Amino acid sequence: MTDIKAFAQKCFSYANGSHNWEHSCRVYSLCMHIGQKEGADLEVLKIAAYLHDIGRHWQDKSKGTVCHAQKGAQMAKSFLDKYEISEDKMWNIIHCIRSHRFRGDTMPETLEAKILFDADKLDAIGAIGIARAFQFAGELGAKFHNPHVEPEDTKPYTEEDTGYREFKLKLSKIKEHMLTKEGRLMAEERHAFMEHFFERFLQEHEGHK
Repeated sequence: MTDIKAFAQKCFSYANGSHNWEHSCRVYSLCMHIGQKEGADLEVLKIAAYLHDIGRHWQDKSKGTVCHAQKGAQMAKSFLDKYEISEDKMWNIIHCIRSHRFRGDTMPETLEAKILFDADKLDAIGAIGIARAFQFAGELGAKFHNPHVEPEDTKPYTEEDTGYREFKLKLSKIKEHMLTKEGRLMAEERHAFMEHFFERFLQEHEGHK
């Protein structure tokens, strides 16, 4: 596991702060928490959690044209081939990585894949999620906020890809897509905090508070 962790960490050498190694470590901790509650295969989860975002640099570099989940699954398969992992566990690990993306085209089928999906989404909402949304917008050079355009009329990876846009188009919908009981419970609390924050954010931006 030490070698796997070291390989994963090395893949984040050029990562942006919003999707860096610390994000993977938080997802790992969430996977362990939810996995124990749900009775999952923790060995599969540990490996998948550490490797789930190793393709992220390629997506950011391509400005979204490369899917980091698909790229990461390919990279993980090539790296893990040298380890003695059963065929079933290997398939599950790669499936977890391939299916963890919110906007991806592969649905999580196994318990472990559903847990990784939930853990990754939990790190995108709540207080951490708000901080990451604004950090990502800053990395893109996006505006702080633009009340003169509807988020639905904007494009990602542009100056209109603001923290509020991320909330409206993605973060506000995440709790409805959680796949495990524990994940849903945790998402409800984080969602409520986020809703309150952005309500206050808009009020302060308009000078009403």
